[in-house]
Amino acid sequence: MTAPTIANRKGYYWEIKAGKRYLWCSCGRSQSQPFCDGSHAGTAFLPVLFKAERDEDVIFCGCKQTGNRPFCDGAHSNLPGGYLTDDPDSFENGKVVSLGPGAGPVIRLDGNCYVFSTARATLIPRGTMRYCQVVTPALGALFQSQFYAEVGQGSSPVLAADGRHTVLFIAGGTGEIEIGGRRFAVEPLSGIYVRPEEAYRIHNSADVPIKLFISNGPGSEDLTWMDRMPVNFDSQFPQRMALIDPLQRHKMAERYYQMLVNREHGSSVVTQFIGNIPLSKAEPHRHLYEEALIFLNGEGVVWTQHTKTRVAAGDVLFLPRKQLHSVQCTTPGGFDIVGVIYPGDNPSINY
Repeated sequence: MTAPTIANRKGYYWEIKAGKRYLWCSCGRSQSQPFCDGSHAGTAFLPVLFKAERDEDVIFCGCKQTGNRPFCDGAHSNLPGGYLTDDPDSFENGKVVSLGPGAGPVIRLDGNCYVFSTARATLIPRGTMRYCQVVTPALGALFQSQFYAEVGQGSSPVLAADGRHTVLFIAGGTGEIEIGGRRFAVEPLSGIYVRPEEAYRIHNSADVPIKLFISNGPGSEDLTWMDRMPVNFDSQFPQRMALIDPLQRHKMAERYYQMLVNREHGSSVVTQFIGNIPLSKAEPHRHLYEEALIFLNGEGVVWTQHTKTRVAAGDVLFLPRKQLHSVQCTTPGGFDIVGVIYPGDNPSINY
């Protein structure tokens, strides 16, 4: 036996308890998955002992191909049959209720899941900047917030990170982002990271607005404003820009994603990525992280267990932890998305 048996094409969700020891099966032959039952006897495989430091929810690897033993790292997605699609025209999917837009920008799906339309939102003016709340604790988020903003010609007011990790995504326009007195040139489809103790503002010398999404964690109901820019750039983390690089793509079957803002920029809790979804409907699945998903182009459908709704460019999907969902692309050639997850650092982990 030179390769482990694939016990399950997805991971195993488990609620572990502080101080308890777990013996994870690495050979894949155990009948007590994901744990060892001694079936590795006579093979070169040994179980992996793990002791929980705290009570938490985890996903133990089921395919036995993980590079983060004993936990899932998304490796199952690239195994044969590991990332399945779903038939949107199946009998079961025919029972799902289709919801359309109402008077406001929010379409609520199952649980605290919803889709927010920036095109239907009312923007609040603040100097050269107009903005709206997209994801907030009042709307059901536990870990993060997100705001959509447009900055006209000139400089935006100074915003404080206010003790939160802040991640920006430039959806359109060019200019500069100033962080703690240091400036960085920005362009469409770039990510920016602001440390919790810093402040920032956007400079726009063009007559075309800069469009951006502002995400922070832990979440807040509103942005925090300052009268002036403090000179407090944290030089321990000099790299703040994240640009698209095809060489950094991670494959997930026919899909792919690239990490943008993550731990290498200093962000220890909030992770930003950009990805592509082909013409297809993903199999329903869940994540342990909370996610805000921005649709950059094309059209599609967001599915939950009992409801679904159409999405287009500029819409944002908010997904609570453990929410059963599926994203369908209906645009030939696929569409692009940007995700912000908290807490987590790997968007390919699901169960």
